[in-house]
Formats: sequence, structure tokens, C-alpha cells
Amino acid sequence: MTVRQKATERMVLSALFAALTAVCAQVIIPVGVVPVSLSLLPVLLCGALLRPWDAVIAMGTYLLMGLFGLPVFTGLQGGPGKLLGPTGGYILGYIPCAVLIALISQKNRSLPRIIIGMAVGVFTCYLFGTLWYTVSAGQSFWAALSVCVFPFILFDAGKIVLATLLSHRLVKAGFGI
Repeated sequence: MTVRQKATERMVLSALFAALTAVCAQVIIPVGVVPVSLSLLPVLLCGALLRPWDAVIAMGTYLLMGLFGLPVFTGLQGGPGKLLGPTGGYILGYIPCAVLIALISQKNRSLPRIIIGMAVGVFTCYLFGTLWYTVSAGQSFWAALSVCVFPFILFDAGKIVLATLLSHRLVKAGFGI
């Protein structure tokens, strides 16, 4: 494969993960202030399958699409208001989440490394989102955790398991960079 073909493949995969995140963000279960959505699943896969810089491009593209008003965020929402709202920190946390997963699992794509990377990535996303929520909603850190993190731990653990299994199979099949 030539350098140009490889660059094109990387660009297409980054765009694919941005689009997949937009689609999965629409699969929601409303459960209070922060709905359960599938948007974290492609973020986890993006980190496990792409290089760190490509993960930044993929999640940065997703954020920019939403920032400029495309309805890619949960509930077909877009615009700066969504990023500045109470859940904006979780969306912003997608970039460091995907990058950390890529950095941790890039050299050794074993199941334990991928799981550790995803756990660190989700923790980072929780941290970004919870800190942002405390500021934007005027809540204590503990109150934010009880509303925005604790109810979602089992859902997100399930996403980690699913993303780990999918990424492991996809890497074996030659998918990813």
C-alpha cells in the first residue's frame, strides 16, 4: 500500500468514526439529566483501532460538526449551547478518552491492554464531564457524581466489554491502523 493510500485509509477511518459517533448518539434511553446513549461505544472503538492522532481527528471532527450546528449530539442537537450545557464536558471528554485508549493499547493490542485503556479512557471522560457539570450546574462534585456517573457505570462497563470484543475481532481481521 502506498503512502497516499494509507493516508486516505486513515482519513476515511477517522471520518467513519465521527459519523458512527453521531449515529450512535441518537440511540438513547432518557434517565434524567444525562441520558444513556451509545455514543461512547464508537469512541471506545475509535481509540482501540486508530492511532492517537487519528483518534483526535475523528473525535475532533465529531465535536466540530456539533459545534457548527449539525444535529450530531444526543437528541439530534447541535450548536455551541449543547457543548456549554451541563453535559458538554462529557462530549469534550471524547477526545482525551479516545486518545488515551489509543496510546495505551497501540503497541500491544492484547485484551488486557485494551480493557485497561478503555477503563482509563472512560474514567477520563467521567472526570471531564463531572467537572464541567459541577461548574455549569452549580452542583458539588459528589452531587454531580451521583447524577452523572454512578447511574451509568454498569452501562459503560457493558460498552467496554462490547467494544473490547469487537475491537479484538476487528484487529484480528486486519481492521484498524
